[in-house]
Amino acid sequence: MTLQATETTPPSEAIAAVHAALSDLLGDRLQTGQALREQHANTATGRGTQAPDMVAWPETTEEVSRILRLCWDHAVPVIPFGAGSSLEGQLNAPRGGLSLDMSRMARVLEVRDEDLLAVVQPGITRKRLNEELRATGLTFPIDPGADASVGGMCATRASGTNAVRYGTMADNVRALEVVLADGTVIRTGSRAAKSAAGYDLTRLMIGSEGTLGVITEATLRLRGIPETVLGGIAAFPDLDSAVSAVILLVQMGLDIGRVELLDAMQIRACNAYSKLDLEETVTLFFECTGSEAVAKDTAETFAELARDAGATHIDWSSDPDTRNRLWQARHDSYWAALALRPGCKGLVSDACVPISALAENIAAAQADLQARGLIGTILGHVGDGNFHVVLMTDPEDADEAAQVEDFLHGITLRAQAAGGTCTGEHGIGQGKMSALAEEAGPAIAVMRAVKLALDPKNILNPGKIFEVTA
Repeated sequence: MTLQATETTPPSEAIAAVHAALSDLLGDRLQTGQALREQHANTATGRGTQAPDMVAWPETTEEVSRILRLCWDHAVPVIPFGAGSSLEGQLNAPRGGLSLDMSRMARVLEVRDEDLLAVVQPGITRKRLNEELRATGLTFPIDPGADASVGGMCATRASGTNAVRYGTMADNVRALEVVLADGTVIRTGSRAAKSAAGYDLTRLMIGSEGTLGVITEATLRLRGIPETVLGGIAAFPDLDSAVSAVILLVQMGLDIGRVELLDAMQIRACNAYSKLDLEETVTLFFECTGSEAVAKDTAETFAELARDAGATHIDWSSDPDTRNRLWQARHDSYWAALALRPGCKGLVSDACVPISALAENIAAAQADLQARGLIGTILGHVGDGNFHVVLMTDPEDADEAAQVEDFLHGITLRAQAAGGTCTGEHGIGQGKMSALAEEAGPAIAVMRAVKLALDPKNILNPGKIFEVTA
């Protein structure tokens, strides 16, 4: 028998029934105001907004379970919402339904110093988590740039600037509590460092973008706060020399904390927006951590590699204010890029390729930008082959919109041809469904079978990752 699910919008009677029941359960934690509904749709990209019919704020796993059971009974879609920072339309509600805002489930439930673990609710953001951990001398190292929620980071398999050293969310989550589409509560994984007990459901949920279940608790791996942190920049005359330096450090196994590439236009944007005075050329931001001796030795080795690759200027500092100013500029790079074209909309793409193909793929993207007359900057977590293009677009210009779509498709095709992927960390959402189909081929049928086994009514974040109708 072929598994099928509908993509139809639920009738107004179903929405009304769910609204009435949830009003009794949640009171003023259920809202239907237009502004709130639009805020809970996709607003962080140039893609259009599709608002839900209502927004709910649960406070316990039991409430999440009851909400999902109710929506299951009436076939009303549920779109989990974290901090609203996703970039590929994951928060849109193409069939209407309920946006499930997890921001009130934001506590640190337990910290186990000896095991280097923390148990947290999904609504806590990474910055607040690390503020609460500071007194323990421990930190959660995954840093996607935005102050994302832990639940959202799990759902999109986030990584970010520290991924070259610490990996992605898939490497830093031991266990999850998840509410399935029909309200069933399950736990996946354990506190143990490894397990051979059955299917790895934890990693099945990580990266599922809210289509398989709603995460209500996560057990996270923690790391010690480094004794010394050295941060700095290395400027290069061209892209090839900068990427050559990165390849050398990866091949040598240099234990560098972070290494980011920013092209000349992105440096120009950061200088203007963040009041920096960096040379406007291809630049690597880097960070070395450890004991004082280890951090210094790593920085000196990296500097030597960078000079051998052609670096024209290298500078680093242990001063936290200097270092934080530099990395804040990196985190503000999206807003800096938008300021280059006032009134524009931003569209951020990503792709990830084997490190050996990085320079070729970035150079091709730069050439394509120029050939199409598009305005964009290029930056990325180049230590693991992940790069981004920040496009500044006029959504009212149909010709430009067509050029943008062709440009983004070209990035995907080149990455896939190089043995890479259409997305290293942003996920699929609505924006890259066709790219995933090109990349996964027949494996899409396996993903669809998993989805429909867990959510045969297709109420969890429908219209994302892939279509579920046969």
